Amino acid sequence: MIGDSVKNAWNASDLRKKIGYTLLMFLIFRIGAHIPIPFIDHSILKDMLGSGAMANFMDTLSGGSFKRLSVFALSITPYITASIIFQLLTIVLPSLERLSKEGDYGRKKITQYTRYSTVVLGFIQAFGLTFGIRGSLSIPSPELYWPIFLLCTLVLTSGTTFLMWLGEAITEKGIGNGISLIIFAGIVSRVPSAITSLWEMLRVGEINALSIIGLILIVVFITAGVIYVQEGQRRVSVQYAKRVVGRRTYGGQSSHIPLKVNQAGVIPVIFAISLLAFPQTISTWVPTSGFARFVEVWFSMNGHLTSIPYLLIYGVLIVFFTYFYTAITFNPVDVADNLKKYGGFIPGLRPGRPTAEYLAKILSRITLAGGIFLALIAVLPTLVIGLTGLKNIYFGGTSLLIVVGVALETMKQIESQLLSRNYQGFMK
Repeated sequence: MIGDSVKNAWNASDLRKKIGYTLLMFLIFRIGAHIPIPFIDHSILKDMLGSGAMANFMDTLSGGSFKRLSVFALSITPYITASIIFQLLTIVLPSLERLSKEGDYGRKKITQYTRYSTVVLGFIQAFGLTFGIRGSLSIPSPELYWPIFLLCTLVLTSGTTFLMWLGEAITEKGIGNGISLIIFAGIVSRVPSAITSLWEMLRVGEINALSIIGLILIVVFITAGVIYVQEGQRRVSVQYAKRVVGRRTYGGQSSHIPLKVNQAGVIPVIFAISLLAFPQTISTWVPTSGFARFVEVWFSMNGHLTSIPYLLIYGVLIVFFTYFYTAITFNPVDVADNLKKYGGFIPGLRPGRPTAEYLAKILSRITLAGGIFLALIAVLPTLVIGLTGLKNIYFGGTSLLIVVGVALETMKQIESQLLSRNYQGFMK
């Protein structure tokens, strides 16, 4: 079925152009991931960044750019963080709430504010990262220290800004959500090196075949679980009243409202990762401080019991952002008002407020189930991988959640555009 959809999409000229454009943006992203920032001694940098689980994970998300310290080392996380901030402010600040309800104009203004905030946050994170790895800067003379320091900071900020433009370009002219696809491309690009590393560990006897079988079972379980939850939905029956206009009768048919178990997709996972990256960034500013040691031991994915506090916070944030993003994308009051406007009602309920309360109650229950499942899928494999000794390969629950979730959402967009083209052809 997936193969048929891809084949049909490739045969359609307009969709083929969109897919080609998306692949071209992927190519640009991968080229940029191999362009290092200037004045860096990479032999020293490798020792400074180390091989911790969090460093490996950030390297996976950025497609290898983090440890390579390329122009895309910060990845797209500043943009995601800025998006979280403005979505929260939209709820808190009445002025932004009014702006969000002004249609395209309001959305464009909020997007503009998000872009400016991305540049500011990107500069702050770039400054912190450059400060953290300042010992690896190759400086010809002391008077050039600050010019080179600021140059590295500006190059990292420019890389994040360019990735923001790249993601928005994919969303506008390509297929799927551009920001999610950039993270998807970064994770997938690390798969060959992860497989090579796994084979090398098996060859030298660092791990055994049972550990690899366990890893494969985890991958299969996560993939099947994500597909099951992403496709799961609660269908709420809706009946439309009959209306007589002249000699014709309208309405009277039955339909349903599909409430998805995971309405937010993989966005909660991405949001939670971006938020938890802040302590890691701050710890790089003061690598020898007590705070940095605390973060390394108690606030990182190290595969030991000390990582449990981090994983608990990670799971709670995923559940929170699942509720948060679902509340933004699905408003029961608006749905109830639209049903009432077009003569629809849920059997046994009065239109209006009772309908909205009923939808909110159902949505709250299924969102809790979806959020807990996402949190478990993201957290448990990290502990299992740590116990099996596969600590140098971070392609666990979180990475698979993003890869499978983004792939499903992209395929749905391709299928919806194919369906739209068929409808257009029928109307012609």
